[in-house]
This record gives sequence, structure tokens and C-alpha cells, in this order.
Amino acid sequence: MAFIDRKQTVEKTTYVSKQKSKIRLIVLGIFILFVLAGSLDYSVIWDKAANWISSNIGINIPQFYKRSFKLGLDLQGGTHLVYEANLTGIEENERDSSMEGIRDLIERRVNLFGVAEPLVQINKVGDSNRLIVELPGVKDVAEAIKMIGGTPYLEFKEENADGTDFTSTSLTGRFLKSAQLEFDQTTYQPYVTLEFNDEGAKIFADLTKKNIGKRLAIYLDGAPISVPVVNEEIPSGKAQISGSFTQKEAKQLAERLNTGALPVPIVLIGQQNIGASLGHDSLTKSLKAGIIGFLAILLFMIIFYRLSGFFASISLVIYVVLLLAVFKLVPVTMTLAGIAGFLLSMGMAVDANILIFSRTKEELKNGRNYLDALTNGVKKAWPSIRDGNFTTILVGLILFIFGTSFVKGFALTLVVGNLVNMFSAIVITNYLIKFFFFGEKGEKIKKFWL
Repeated sequence: MAFIDRKQTVEKTTYVSKQKSKIRLIVLGIFILFVLAGSLDYSVIWDKAANWISSNIGINIPQFYKRSFKLGLDLQGGTHLVYEANLTGIEENERDSSMEGIRDLIERRVNLFGVAEPLVQINKVGDSNRLIVELPGVKDVAEAIKMIGGTPYLEFKEENADGTDFTSTSLTGRFLKSAQLEFDQTTYQPYVTLEFNDEGAKIFADLTKKNIGKRLAIYLDGAPISVPVVNEEIPSGKAQISGSFTQKEAKQLAERLNTGALPVPIVLIGQQNIGASLGHDSLTKSLKAGIIGFLAILLFMIIFYRLSGFFASISLVIYVVLLLAVFKLVPVTMTLAGIAGFLLSMGMAVDANILIFSRTKEELKNGRNYLDALTNGVKKAWPSIRDGNFTTILVGLILFIFGTSFVKGFALTLVVGNLVNMFSAIVITNYLIKFFFFGEKGEKIKKFWL
């Protein structure tokens, strides 16, 4: 017989109870997140279950939100074009703005052409200023090249007498000297200033004189980019367009005006056609390789780390489901290089689990029970996991900022994958093991955990 401190016993029981409740809530949250992410990845399962419940139970459950994966050229097929811009004669401080303007123009042109989710990027290579244009699924490449290569056309149109349409005028982009983003000194609201050359100033003065109170629309490539109302005659050739602009909107308008006023000649220097059949074949082979690699990782974890490895494998499955859902939501354009980044991040997710289990083994050798050993193992492994993933993320960000389009795909999936895998190792694996280990049953089979 012996005396025991009942207060300490009660406190210990309360603490254990709270810990169990906390673990259950976290695991429930992980399960809900897994179901939602899985439904986003493959909504057919949710929809079938919803239809069954609606038909048999009478509870109306809506279909799940649907969003397709965004596939790059090497998987979907299409055309990859590289243009070089000639910025000779354009002031140094206006070159970035001119490139942004021509990028925006090309993007709008290919959108009008009917291209689904085109990608237009600026890529500076030494002294060369290039534009990378990716057109997924494009069939009539010649027509697309023709539209992209045309000279930007800026024109001013006046309102008809009935106020329902606009008529072209003689005022075009060649008379516009510049357009600038400015801010009101009192209200700090952004606005755009225009300055015409001498000939343009005379035309603009006549137009504003006879259109007071009417709209004088500005068109770029046949589409209106601004439809301001003329408040007064403007004989000076200098005007401003004001309104409820955000800074981004005003900046974009200035860029578009300058694009029409200062056309940047672009020359096609590279073209690569990728057939849809080749893209489909690449996707099939990539998925097959990914599945084989994934199953090999799961087998390795279970053989070497037993029950802990089994739950780490479950965590890895959840990690893949979550990551694919993130790729859909962002959305991330999936390319062959992007899939490589995804597989590499999956390997690093396994590496994080191995670091935790190795630290946990060390703690078990020091005489700790399994749960304490796991808790300390996570704490001691975290600096290595953090530093390893953060350095990889840093390299990925550098590649994304300075790399070409194909490199960007690899870098983006690598960065996103590493962010998710830290959550997977520290939270999902840790709490899944604690959930199933907690209590007497876990203690009885503790020799199988590591």
C-alpha cells in the first residue's frame, strides 16, 4: 500500500484528456481538408455520393466546385513563339513601360484570337528584350503569328449624334508624344496625362471644341481602352484623363496609350510546334513514372520504419492530394519540368519524415516513452527541415524570377511543394501517429512503431 498525490493524479488525467481532445480535433481537421482537397482533385466521387444521397435520402447536396488542371504546351500541345523587340530610339526610362505595354497588347490580341489561357512573358537576355508567347491548343499558327506581329494601332473616335456609336477621326497614335501616370496633389488620386505633337494638338483642339459634353473614345486595335467625356476645349495639346482609377488601372492605360503612340517593332526569332499526341504521350509517361516512384517510396517507408512509416505513407498520400488541389486553385501550369519539381518536392517530404524518425529513435534510446520521444524528435528535426526546405525554396524563387518559362514551371511546383511538405511532415504525420498511438493499445505494440 502507498500514498499518492491525488491532486497531481487529477491534473495529469486532465492534461491527458485535453491532449487527446486536441489531437482528435486536429486529425478531424486533417480528414476534412483531405476530403475537400480530394473532391477538388477528382470531383466525380463527391458528385456520385451527392447524387446517391439526393436520390435515396432526399437531402439535396450540391455538386462540387469544378476546376481543370492547367496544362502547359509540352503536355497539351500548341505553339511556343519567341519575339525580340527593337527598342532603338526609345528612352532608357521608357523601355520597361514599352515592354509591358506590348506584352499587354499581345495578350489581348491572342485572347481575341480565341486562345485558351495564353502565356505572354517578358524575358531579358543580355541586351536583348524578348517576349515569350505560349499558345496552348493553337491550330492555325500562321494566323496567330500574323495577329501578334501586327503594328499596334491607336485611334480616337467621336460620339455620333444619336450617342449610340463612335466614328473614326484623323487623330491616331502617331500624333501622341507620350502618356504619363500622375497623382493629384490634393486627393492623391491617379490620372493619366496626354501630350500631342504640334500637328496632333491642332486636331485634338478641333475635336474637343466640337465635342464638349460628349465622349471621345480611345481605341487600341479596334477595342476601346478608355471612353472619357470632353469637359472643355483643349487648345494646348496637353490633356488629362481622370476618373475613379486605381493606380494599377491608370498605369495600364498609360502603357496602352504609349504602346499605340510608340510602336515597338517585334521580330519572330523562334518557333516550336508541339503536337497534341506528343503532349499526351509525355503526360502518360510522366504519370506512370510518378506513380511507380510514389509506390516505391511508400514501400521503403513501411519496410524501414514499420508502423511509423505506414502513417508517414498515409501522410504522403494526403500531401499529394493537397498539393494537387493547390495546383488547381492557384492555378499552376503543369509542364514536364513542373512535374519534375513536384516529384522532387515529394522526395523532400519523405526526407522530412526520415529526419523526424531518426531523431525520435535517438530520444527512445535515451529512455523516453514513444510520445515524448516523437514530440522531442519533431522539435529537434525542425531546424534541419526548415533550413533544408527554405534553401530549396530560395533557389526555386531565384529560378522563377530569372528563368525562362519552362524553368519557371519547375521552380513554381518545387516552391509550392516544399511549403506543403513542411506542413505534411510537422503536422499531418506527427498528429496521425499520436492519434493512433495514444493510450494503452499503442503502448502494447510500441515495438512495431520504429
